[in-house]
Amino acid sequence: MSDDQFPGWHGTTIMGVKKDGVVVIAGDGQVSLGQTVIKGSARKVRRLSPGGYDVVSGFAGSTADAFTLLERLEAKLEATPGQLARASVELAKDWRTDKYLQKLEAMLIVSDGEDIFVITGAGDVLEPEHDVTAIGSGGNYALAAGRALMDTDLSAEEVARKAMAIASDICVYTNGNLTVETIKK
Repeated sequence: MSDDQFPGWHGTTIMGVKKDGVVVIAGDGQVSLGQTVIKGSARKVRRLSPGGYDVVSGFAGSTADAFTLLERLEAKLEATPGQLARASVELAKDWRTDKYLQKLEAMLIVSDGEDIFVITGAGDVLEPEHDVTAIGSGGNYALAAGRALMDTDLSAEEVARKAMAIASDICVYTNGNLTVETIKK
């Protein structure tokens, strides 16, 4: 089957919210192939602890590709303990220049409780301006909802949960089965 005939894996929404010294990364559980939901309870948000240094990550895109990137990130964090920004930049450089890694199709949101970064295969390490970021098919919906909710009295987790609920109501590739991880510095 050629690439243009293959329906492709779609979907996911991952978001990061930083508020009042707490960072939350939330992700939905839906995996779709074309117009079919293959799984509704996938876990796309994970906690990494290289050398006792806690990092929370969420991924959108190919699961195998994301796991490859997360393993590389763990190795970078072990080489530069406590330096998430440096490890993220090193991963993005490798991802951009390594012929094997260039083919990987995924995006990551990572946080150590202080900083939040979006890491892409284009060599980007982006820090959100408004302490909210989101990726995946429903990412723009979650981002808009999250930014609107940041000025309320809601906690970081409540903002993430409400924004993800809005995204799941709009994006057919996103469901309400959430995995939520919280981290503080």
